[in-house]
Amino acid sequence: MQGSANLNVMIKAARKAGRSLLKDFTEVENLQVSSKSAGDFVSRADIAAEAIIKAELTAARPTYGWVGEESDAIEGQDPTRRWIVDPLDGTTNFLHGLPHWAVSIALEHKGQIVAGVVYDPTKDEMFIAEKGQGAWLNDSRLRVSGRKRMIESIYATGLPFAGRSDLPETLKDLAQLLPACAGVRRWGAAALDLAYVAAGRYDGYWERRLNVWDIAAGVIIAREAGAIIEGIAANSDPIETADILCANDVQFNQFAALIRGA
Repeated sequence: MQGSANLNVMIKAARKAGRSLLKDFTEVENLQVSSKSAGDFVSRADIAAEAIIKAELTAARPTYGWVGEESDAIEGQDPTRRWIVDPLDGTTNFLHGLPHWAVSIALEHKGQIVAGVVYDPTKDEMFIAEKGQGAWLNDSRLRVSGRKRMIESIYATGLPFAGRSDLPETLKDLAQLLPACAGVRRWGAAALDLAYVAAGRYDGYWERRLNVWDIAAGVIIAREAGAIIEGIAANSDPIETADILCANDVQFNQFAALIRGA
């Protein structure tokens, strides 16, 4: 894919942050067998990765605004454009030495996500998309799965942890969905969940209580690959509601009706 100048800046920033995180990840794996806590180390790695991304993007586009997980939002001189960044999506996986995490960078223009990058350094998988240009994994065009039957399909979600109040709703969702499908996966990285729907690896994904940086890049990648995406409430925008329903185009209505009716 021949990307725009903005997309190329995003890819460069994601790769640079990914290299830094991959180096730190090797150290985290070693910490698993030590008595020292990896938590503080991972926090530093997360903040360092965000600093790398911020430096790259700000140098290239100094007037754009900024929203990042690890720092305060910045209102740019250009009020129509802002970067939305999660430097380490899947922090808990990273902390435990699980090789399933990603760098997520999105560009918003006039309230619409127009470009997204989700980079998985451990597998060297770069998922990218620009509005109207399709979605790509490295050099291959992406397309959502064509599975029509839910009983043959697998879905991804997040499970509420640490006493979160949305646990009852999620348990209801699972009680409705599990008998009707081939399985549900919980891999702990929302950006990759959406990228995997785009790649046809998952047939759908839903989750509550998200942040905009968790899903902004993944949303455009999945949409450009043919996924239908809404908030859990019908006709709502997940970027605004912080919850999401996503599925391939042939079974979205069936999947959405099941989750919404749970």
